[in-house]
Amino acid sequence: MPSEFQEMLVLSRKKNESIIIDDKIVITVIEIRGDKVRLGIEAPREVAIHRSEVRDAIAASEVAIAQIQEEPLSPQDSKEPSQIVEVTATAIPESVMSASDAVVR
Repeated sequence: MPSEFQEMLVLSRKKNESIIIDDKIVITVIEIRGDKVRLGIEAPREVAIHRSEVRDAIAASEVAIAQIQEEPLSPQDSKEPSQIVEVTATAIPESVMSASDAVVR
């Protein structure tokens, strides 16, 4: 949870019950199996929705990319442009991806 939040609202929901956030986002309990809960999330396309471990991986990748882009080139690097690598995409490690994650639009 982001550190700017001081309190947490805790709600109980049963299967097929929902929570509505700001009249724009609907979170519905789809399935409860043992200690796992499957949630369905309806939100505008412009709203980024990630599991916390995926968001952490994205943030770590963004930091790494920013650090690579800030490193100054040494004189030796400028003579050998074939060794310079441009980073154009953020990769999410497979360890944080899950086969149960799905996007349905």
